[in-house]
Amino acid sequence: MSAINEGRSNVEVENRMKNGCIARAFEHQPETITIQEAVKVLLQGLGEDINREGIKKTPFRVAKALREGTRGYKQKVKDFVESALFPETGLDDGQAGGVGGLVVVRDLDHYSYCESCLLPFRVKCHIGYVPSGQRVLGLSKFSRVADVFAKRLQEPQRLADDICSSLQRCVKPSGVAVVLQCSHIHFPSLDVEFSESSHCGSVELTVTSGSGDFEDESSDLWCEFLSLLKFKGVRLHGHSSVKDWCPIVIESSSKASRVDSEMVSSVVSILKSLGEDPSRKELIATPIRFLKWMMKFENANLEMKLNRFEYKVKERRMSCEMNIRFWSMCEHHLLPFYGVVHIGYFCADDGSEHIGRSLVESIVQFNGFKLQVQERMTRQIAETLSPQVGGDIIVVAEAEHTCMISRGIEKFGSSTATIAVLGRFSSDLSARSKFLESIHKTQ
Repeated sequence: MSAINEGRSNVEVENRMKNGCIARAFEHQPETITIQEAVKVLLQGLGEDINREGIKKTPFRVAKALREGTRGYKQKVKDFVESALFPETGLDDGQAGGVGGLVVVRDLDHYSYCESCLLPFRVKCHIGYVPSGQRVLGLSKFSRVADVFAKRLQEPQRLADDICSSLQRCVKPSGVAVVLQCSHIHFPSLDVEFSESSHCGSVELTVTSGSGDFEDESSDLWCEFLSLLKFKGVRLHGHSSVKDWCPIVIESSSKASRVDSEMVSSVVSILKSLGEDPSRKELIATPIRFLKWMMKFENANLEMKLNRFEYKVKERRMSCEMNIRFWSMCEHHLLPFYGVVHIGYFCADDGSEHIGRSLVESIVQFNGFKLQVQERMTRQIAETLSPQVGGDIIVVAEAEHTCMISRGIEKFGSSTATIAVLGRFSSDLSARSKFLESIHKTQ
């Protein structure tokens, strides 16, 4: 081994050791331990075996994700801003023209945790400001400031106001404008029929906040700001009602659900460990709402009707069921993932062996609504359907995972595809290719 490579290896070993020490120290912090114990109670309340291989490390993973996702409680805006204010001539009066004009930073991707239900929600942030006093702020710091407030339990309007007021206070510009496009996942109830049209899967909300020269949202300056957003393809959806923002709040007000007092106490202890006051009026009902959505995935048997038929060898053609929606919860992080399933199989030319979409939806629901991993769910759907279609089955699942945006990775817009094949599809490349091409045509 060369001296250079040996040096690199030593550095890598040292970094791994350092990271390992940090991880062990984090694992033994009182807040982390409290959250882990609370998560164990929640898992047991769902009917899960906390010693199962896929679940054993879930309490620590959940604690790590929650603490990372609420790190904003321990951060201060001034720590990011004070060292990033730069002098620039021509900014004394803050009027438009030259370097004193409007500055717009678009498409800052963030996530936050909904204070009403503790589910993560996505945020696309756009900020405009008019510099003054010979001060400009380093552009990367706008994302840092937004992140300080996003990494707390939030609701969209307060998040926008927090970002706006902090920039106005710390940077002292002529004015600040903030536009947030927020998206909150919407899980359907189990007592409704699943279909492509029954649930959109998310609630969209646009909120705005302005200070200084931007206090009047009908002003020419606001119009200029919004025009610059549209110029780069930002499409602002209509303003939904803030009171309708969290779907689980609406569900909780219309239907009572079983609540276990020990599980409620566990959620309260999690809130305290994150640095929140559970008695704050916005958080009083949060533990019950959180449990309401979580209990959707209780380890109970959903109805799955299998219309078995006698399989006979006939001339066969490919049949497909595309874009079947599913919702599930990652057993590693207790965070939602959701998407669509595509299924292909061979049936008789006369259609006598067509299994029907309702049966397929039932099987997808049965295997999705539980603590899951996408790879296992895809395989289970294939194995359940295989006897119904004579063994020839292909299943493709496409999903978005909220753990990809809310555990420090923050890969916005990413998706995961998994595939399971049995029978003829496992050996017939042309059949697989034909099915995958059919998926492409439906997109």
